[in-house]
Amino acid sequence: MIMLNKEFLLGVTVAFLIAVPVSLFFMNKWMENFAYKTSISWWIFALSGILAMLIALVTVSSQSWRAATRNPVEALRYE
Repeated sequence: MIMLNKEFLLGVTVAFLIAVPVSLFFMNKWMENFAYKTSISWWIFALSGILAMLIALVTVSSQSWRAATRNPVEALRYE
């Protein structure tokens, strides 16, 4: 389970590192059109990254745990 989680978290981290500069650029361009400007805080990106990693970790862990504890005879019965 640890190896599988590590692989998925690596993918989520790479996607997050690509998405942060792109989204920051487009959000700044979009915010230029408003009369009252505000800056985008760093904690919004940190919170979204942590939330994405938590969702991926819970999802992959639950699926791999379910597959690991399942009786293989039941899976072979339907094949």
